[in-house]
Amino acid sequence: MPSSVLLEVPALADFNKAWAELTDWLSRLDRDIKSQRVIVGDLDDINDMIIKQKAILQDLEQRRPQLDELITAAQNLKNKTSNQEARTIITDRIEKIQSQWDEVHGHLQTRRQQLHEMLKDSTQWLEAKQEAEQVLEQAKAKLESWKEISYTVEALKKQNTELKQFAKEIRQWQINVDVANDMALKLLRDYSTDDTRKVKLMTDNINATWAAINRRVCEREAALESALRMLQQFYLDLEKFLTWLTEAETTANVLQDATHKEKDAKMARELMKQWQELQAEIDAHTDIFHNLDENGQKILRSLEGSEDAALLQRRLDNMNLRWSDLRKKSLNIRSHLEASTDQWKRLHLSLQELLAWLQLKEDELKQQAPIGGDLPTVQKQNDIHRTFKRELKTKEPVIRSALETVRILLAEQPVEGLEKLYPEPRELPPEEKAHNVTKLLQRQADEVRTEWDKLNLQSADWQKKIDDALERLQGLQEAMDEVDLKLRQAEVFKGSWQPVGDLLIDSLQDHLEKVKVYRAEIVPLKEKVHHVNELAHRFTPSDIQLSQYNLSCVEDLNTRWKVLQVAIDERIRQLHEAHRDFGPTSQHFLTTSVQGPWERAISPNKVPYYINHETQTTCWDHPKMTELYQSLADLNNVRFSAYRTAMKLRRLQKALCLDLLSLSAACDALDQHNLKQNDQPMDILQIINCLTTIYDRLEQEHNNLVNVPLCVDMCLNWLLNVYDTGRTGRIRVLSFKTGVVSLCKAHLEDKYRYLFKQVASSTGFCDQRRLGLLLHDSIQIPRQLGEVASFGGSNIEPSVRSCFQFANNKPEIEAALFLDWMRLEPQSMVWLPVLHRVAAAETAKHQAKCNICKECPIIGFRYRSLKHFNYDICQSCFFSGRVAKGHKMHYPMVEYCTPTTSGEDVRDFAKVLKNKFRTKRYFAKHPRMGYLPVQTVLEGDNMETPVTLINFWPVDSAPASSPQLSHDDTHSRIEHYASRLAEMENTNGSYLNDSISPNESIDDEHLLIQHYCQSLNQESPLSQPRSPAQILISLESEERGELERILADLEEENRNLQAEYDRLKQQHDHKGLSPLPSPPEMMPVSPQSPRDAELIAEAKLLRQHKGRLEARMQILEDHNKQLESQLHRLRQLLEQPQADAKVNGTTLSSPSASLQRSDSSQPMLLRVVGSQTSETMGEDELLSPPQETSTGLEEVMEQLNNSFPSSRGHNVGSLFHMADDLGRAMETLVTVMTDNKVLE
Repeated sequence: MPSSVLLEVPALADFNKAWAELTDWLSRLDRDIKSQRVIVGDLDDINDMIIKQKAILQDLEQRRPQLDELITAAQNLKNKTSNQEARTIITDRIEKIQSQWDEVHGHLQTRRQQLHEMLKDSTQWLEAKQEAEQVLEQAKAKLESWKEISYTVEALKKQNTELKQFAKEIRQWQINVDVANDMALKLLRDYSTDDTRKVKLMTDNINATWAAINRRVCEREAALESALRMLQQFYLDLEKFLTWLTEAETTANVLQDATHKEKDAKMARELMKQWQELQAEIDAHTDIFHNLDENGQKILRSLEGSEDAALLQRRLDNMNLRWSDLRKKSLNIRSHLEASTDQWKRLHLSLQELLAWLQLKEDELKQQAPIGGDLPTVQKQNDIHRTFKRELKTKEPVIRSALETVRILLAEQPVEGLEKLYPEPRELPPEEKAHNVTKLLQRQADEVRTEWDKLNLQSADWQKKIDDALERLQGLQEAMDEVDLKLRQAEVFKGSWQPVGDLLIDSLQDHLEKVKVYRAEIVPLKEKVHHVNELAHRFTPSDIQLSQYNLSCVEDLNTRWKVLQVAIDERIRQLHEAHRDFGPTSQHFLTTSVQGPWERAISPNKVPYYINHETQTTCWDHPKMTELYQSLADLNNVRFSAYRTAMKLRRLQKALCLDLLSLSAACDALDQHNLKQNDQPMDILQIINCLTTIYDRLEQEHNNLVNVPLCVDMCLNWLLNVYDTGRTGRIRVLSFKTGVVSLCKAHLEDKYRYLFKQVASSTGFCDQRRLGLLLHDSIQIPRQLGEVASFGGSNIEPSVRSCFQFANNKPEIEAALFLDWMRLEPQSMVWLPVLHRVAAAETAKHQAKCNICKECPIIGFRYRSLKHFNYDICQSCFFSGRVAKGHKMHYPMVEYCTPTTSGEDVRDFAKVLKNKFRTKRYFAKHPRMGYLPVQTVLEGDNMETPVTLINFWPVDSAPASSPQLSHDDTHSRIEHYASRLAEMENTNGSYLNDSISPNESIDDEHLLIQHYCQSLNQESPLSQPRSPAQILISLESEERGELERILADLEEENRNLQAEYDRLKQQHDHKGLSPLPSPPEMMPVSPQSPRDAELIAEAKLLRQHKGRLEARMQILEDHNKQLESQLHRLRQLLEQPQADAKVNGTTLSSPSASLQRSDSSQPMLLRVVGSQTSETMGEDELLSPPQETSTGLEEVMEQLNNSFPSSRGHNVGSLFHMADDLGRAMETLVTVMTDNKVLE
């Protein structure tokens, strides 16, 4: 559009932008419609495309208002402008976009109608194809049921009738095949723009099979007709042959008689001529005889067991006998005729001819070797050898007759006759001449006999080899044909595959399952290919050398099988990758885990984050996870940190559905993904894949409870919050296992064993470093909830020392020792067994009534007093610190997470009775902690110094009266200072300093708070401590001064270093060298001289030292800021007015106090959790409440409350809790300072 028009009509720019966007969208939509192809004949693919087309059409209709708005805007623009050119352009564009809209809509409607017609035609074709395949199977079954052709009239007529009936069925079935072909042709013609390969391949297979069936039927029909003709002609030919045989026998008898009479030479020649004519007739009828004999044997097999068979057998035997006699007579006639002329000479020549013939046949037999390497060649060799054996059979009477003639003549002929035959040499005596001729004839006869037997043996052996080769080659050929058929079917299936890029995302899983199912279906084909290879390998070169054709076929089958395997594996790999990148196993399917206005997005390192389009903000946490964290704030009123943490974790566990996950299922999923290297990092996709496997299995078991995308996304969110707060996109395998296994459903000790196994060596032992890795990953779970301070802090070194000192400081520990230590419930891990008790108590119902809120029955934990009879408290009252009149929090109690038994009731009754006779001082002397405390870094001794970690209060002294503290941590110091404060209060009678005016009322709590704030602000040293908070403030002031002095020293050292650096730089420049770069950019250069090298090395050392000092100073400054923040919060809380609230005579804590106090991990009680009862507790083991770890502190509290009756509540308690926070901040500061000293 011309710029002049745009300047004249500014509103046209917005119109053009909207018009261009809609036009581009319509163009893309039209291209997508035209490029979409479906597999014709695949109903699933067509239905998917119909659904997609429907969605596109709906999207188009949803954009209809946008078109209407555009048309309305165009009309308004035309009305507002008088520029004719602008009006023309607007009109043209509106007409164009309307035309384009109608065209796209028309294409969609046409394509949708075409798809519906394609679906209908494909359904009809599939039905027709199924019917055609059914008739093909019936025809194949009929062909398989055919018996061999019988050579009896009745059997042939029956088989012929069956064949005609089958041919009639074939003609009827032809209709089904024609229908399938017609439907296929219609699909190929009407939907040629789509993928019709499946239809074409299946149609070709059906037609090929049908043609083979018709060919078999024609061959069967021709064979039956030939058999019937042969059967009809056989008896006529037999009669004709027997008639000729009778005539030939008569002629032979006449000639035989004539040969025995005296005859002259002329008559002898006439008789020889007549014999030759007879022999010619015999030779001419030889083939007729063999055909009759062969056909007769076939008929005999068909007539087996009948009278006709016996009659035919007699006739055939008679024919064979007469034929044999006729040939013998012919040979005898020849012998007599030859003997009458020159008998011995002719006999000698005859033997020589036989020897030559035998040698010729032996050579001919040798030439038939070797055995062919394929079936047609061996069949041809078999036919040749059958002819060869027939020649041997024909020659056998001649050889037998010649040998018999030699034997007879040598026995009957006198010696004179022999002398006449060989008159020379004359010098030999007659007897010797006769003896030599006899030896010659005998030797020739023996040679003929030997060669004949040898030739027969060779022929039999060769026939055996041929038969064996035929059998083996037929087996190989059948196996290859079967494999070839299966491979062709598989290749048809492979040819129907669409490119993975053209598949719909929702159909990826279906295509993957289909390919996997098909891969399982072709598993037997692997065995068939292996069988073909075995059969081929049995043909050794020394035995039978397979032909090049067979070798090529075997190689082709193996190649096709390998190609098919590779194609299937590649297809599965591509589908897996597409499924991983876009399917349910990818992050793509996790987009459904959030609802509008939220959107799930992915950072470059694959870490998900969430966009709120309503507020236009982003955050790392899933919206549901944010809601969950907000809901956890309701549990902050639970005063005992171990139970507070456990209840938060229980709510988190149920939100993540990990309470449904068994340990075995988790292990199976981890093994399935080969997560065995615990030190290896896992990226986001690996975490998602493993979590998807876990939650897919949970969904199968608990379909209505598990939402896989939501659970995977939230569990991933939680794991990243715990172990990857920087969102690097990687966590260690050990961290992943620790997080999942800690919250899964399993026995507590099974979890301990599994986690220990992950860090143990192959020998089953674990050193300190490996145990530290496990405890570090475990403590991150409560740390993420903000509860780590109550479990010894983030430093796991004391816990590791505690475990190995429990094991007598062995260099390595085994699983049994680790389990024993964990049964003591160490402070850093006490939240895990408490979590199990919380889970066990959720559904517990106790038939008892809470003495405070009157709840009956008590659901969850039940707390029974071991000081008063029939006194029970529910978990809500106990956790909130509510007590009834006459019952103190320090009284011993027992916890039940399962309904009590009668034995437990009797035991508790005895304990109550015993405790009735015990004084309050006894309970103060015998407190017990519900967990194994571990000494922190600030508890006096250095980390490398062995110390006693298991510190229970001494039995013979109370903590309040003991001048030596059992463990020198901040809480103990507070208790000690509180005891001193109580003593000073008893001496002076007041907690107030002299600076407080005597006119001020000591009942005014706000004046007291104001005084404390003034003390804090002025940071004036107090003449004597007035409260634990002031004591800690004085300590903080001293340490703060020390810190400031250290910072000043560091700054002075930094200035000196900078001055030294400037001096070195000036010297460097003065020598004419290139200027030195700034320290951060300095790179090593080649020294120009030894002096230059020394200067550069010195500068490098100074720079490194400066960097260390700056880093140390930055750490100290950061912790100084943290300490100032703690003090500021303490001032705010001290200045805030406090409200009193009493419930049943017990003061409740304010929300701020409950949020900020650091309670002991567990209350004073005895735990009874069925089989989970701690073994470290004796019968009288009692636990102290969190804020009453010292009796002296308790007395201070009571005295303070008595001194300020109008402010009885939690205000002074808040001071103690803030002092506790201040102590933790000081611990952190000293930790950093200690670490820096170690580094130095």
